[in-house]
Amino acid sequence: MEVTERTVRRDITRLRELGYGVESEPGPWGGYRLGGSRTRMPPLILDDEETLAVAVALRDAALSGVLGSDEASMSALLKLRQGLPPRIADRLGELDGAFAYTPRHDEQQIAPGMLLELAILCRQSERTRLSYRDREGKATVRDVDPYRLVHTGRRWYFVARDVARDQWRTFRADRVTHTQPTGQVVELVDPPNPAVLVSHSIGGGTYPLSVRVRLPLPLYAALRLVRPAGSIHHPDGPEGTIVEIGGNDADELAAYLLSLGTPLQVLSPDDVRQALLHRTRELFEDNGGNRLS
Repeated sequence: MEVTERTVRRDITRLRELGYGVESEPGPWGGYRLGGSRTRMPPLILDDEETLAVAVALRDAALSGVLGSDEASMSALLKLRQGLPPRIADRLGELDGAFAYTPRHDEQQIAPGMLLELAILCRQSERTRLSYRDREGKATVRDVDPYRLVHTGRRWYFVARDVARDQWRTFRADRVTHTQPTGQVVELVDPPNPAVLVSHSIGGGTYPLSVRVRLPLPLYAALRLVRPAGSIHHPDGPEGTIVEIGGNDADELAAYLLSLGTPLQVLSPDDVRQALLHRTRELFEDNGGNRLS
């Protein structure tokens, strides 16, 4: 490669200064190897679009409360903005003037530290002694096997197996007061779909009627159109999603389906399908459809 040893050594020194771990072995069969056990991270280098995306995401996290307390998000955003080049700061200012946010719900938010603790427990699959306070303020302590965290757009839910009851349960993450890992790593057998479990627990089973429809949308798009609260999503191939939506009666569900403004197929029940057809005919006739040949 026509590179001198001096150039290689200089490059190795520069890499180490940047924080990369470079191991070396002396001797005729030695050499350099990238890796090692060094924990220092190299500097984060972002282009203009990436920097703007991070700034917008931090602001959205602060305003929406998705990470619980907005203090950490706002602090990170302020530090980032102080170091932004003028060209990016100006673009972010333009976005500030264009975006509008609805007021946040005055709800209890989870602390970012607790959210991180729960995420680590889910990743490590470690049985945990969970201290929890229910909606009535009653404190309980139970052993659980952590599985997943689910965000509904308003709150975080912690999905875990209650060891004593041998049941899968959902816990509002903001009501978790303390976690104590036991050191016992568990292997979860046949875990449930966490999003479906949360949907059932927070509203899917509280309505007297539910409709089952197929949307010609991939799962991520269907979740944006129909929020998980009060509904259950099942992927149906790469470009389709079956959604179960709860409601009070057939006419109410028909009106909601019409408001989605997207093609859909009502799978069941028939009374919701008929109510949707009735509303569609009325809309068609009210807009001169009966005068068309």
